[in-house]
Amino acid sequence: MGTIQLDDKGLVPVICQNDETDEVIMLGYTNPGGLKRTLEGKEVWFYSRSRAEMWHKGEVSGNYMRITSATMDCDGDTLLLKVKPDGPICHTGNETCFSTPFDELPDFERSEKGPGILEELFSVIQDRKEEMPEGSYTTQLFNEGVERIAQKVIEEAGETAIAGATGDREGIVREMSDLLYHSLVLLSALGAKPEDVWEDLRSRRG
Repeated sequence: MGTIQLDDKGLVPVICQNDETDEVIMLGYTNPGGLKRTLEGKEVWFYSRSRAEMWHKGEVSGNYMRITSATMDCDGDTLLLKVKPDGPICHTGNETCFSTPFDELPDFERSEKGPGILEELFSVIQDRKEEMPEGSYTTQLFNEGVERIAQKVIEEAGETAIAGATGDREGIVREMSDLLYHSLVLLSALGAKPEDVWEDLRSRRG
């Protein structure tokens, strides 16, 4: 049977190939729930990373993709679905999403989405801890000590809860950012790191 390897977001890439022409028509991502729906209903479900929700391919355009076979690669970290599309698959109206040729190295754009910013922010915090530059708020927190940092986490948690209880959507985003930042500083002060938290969370799955 094999085992599917999910990425750090709990997703696996899915290549969709036209069963009749063998043309690769799109790449998407799915999670265990989406794959279950796909196999049971014989129509492809993806997980939209931008909308953070399940996505039944074709529910808007009417161009569903009906699977004829499903295989995984040798590492179990990529899936290949052979499908029979009802019509053009790309939102541009093309038969395939792969329609932009290039023969030279193109420009690259860095993604600003997703939780990777936490690792980036923690890296900056670690640098501040090492260099202790003057004028830095992070430096100030480290100078004030673990008890003060812990107090700030409690304060920010309270403000986050108040924003939630009062229905303040903008406020809860701002306060949650403050809470995450101060929590990362507290981790650093105690010699821990985000990966320690991710590992603990992994143990709670299921």
